[in-house]
Amino acid sequence: MRFDAGPARMAVDLEHGGRIASLVVDGRELLVTSGFGSFSWGSFPMAPFAGRLRDARLEFAGRTYELPANEPPHALHGFAFERPWHVVDGEPSTIACELGLSWPFRGRVRQRFALAPDRLDVAMELEADEPQPAVIGLHPWFRRRLVAGSGMDARRDGAPLGGALELKVEPSAMYRLGPDGIPTGELVPPDPRPWDDCFVGLAGPPILRWPGALRMTVESTADHWVIYDEQVEGICVEPQTGPPNGPNLAPRIVMPGDPLRIAMIWRWTPDDGAGEADPEAESARRR
Repeated sequence: MRFDAGPARMAVDLEHGGRIASLVVDGRELLVTSGFGSFSWGSFPMAPFAGRLRDARLEFAGRTYELPANEPPHALHGFAFERPWHVVDGEPSTIACELGLSWPFRGRVRQRFALAPDRLDVAMELEADEPQPAVIGLHPWFRRRLVAGSGMDARRDGAPLGGALELKVEPSAMYRLGPDGIPTGELVPPDPRPWDDCFVGLAGPPILRWPGALRMTVESTADHWVIYDEQVEGICVEPQTGPPNGPNLAPRIVMPGDPLRIAMIWRWTPDDGAGEADPEAESARRR
């Protein structure tokens, strides 16, 4: 599934979880396009939960449900990113998938895409056929170094275009993690980078900058953000409707006829390379 808008080209992979597999702007690939397993490339949907679900166990309405542990002993990022998706009849920019047997409740997830020369809009919603707890989100992997081409043409050994990725984000609080790396529910001041954490209270949208190439803002209707900047290949900036383990910790109960929605907008402009690097991002890259 392909979209074109002036200097921007995007590919959506229906078979591999309805993910954005490639986004090229002015000949530069912005996303990590390959990786180890389903968790580590593209920009994929997280539903019906985002992040880890502790011990792959869901507590709801007095019952305990045991779920598949795709990151033992936990369940990670829901199941929609591992399912095949299809184009919705009569809506060529909309794709959908059923929640499937891995989730004990009936429903479906939809995504809508709108690509313009200078922005990308992604809207996602979970439609419930019966009451169910849920947290949904979107999980992009942004390249630390832009390279020419797209998809498999965006090779790791390609010549970098522009400087290394800098991330500017100013959260006011983060969730304290327990010994298992899952939020306890307590909010505390942010730790220094690097991060694999969930934040709230951002001063403004996260800003990504590849000096001399591109500058991008990541906006969302969501009020939770997971930032993951511990990997060499890319940085993840993930808007979510709630924290990891959210269906147990702070669930939104989705009812039939009242979908759970999230929207994400990426806006980009050329970067002339002027200005100073974000010192916190620079420090994180050196770790």
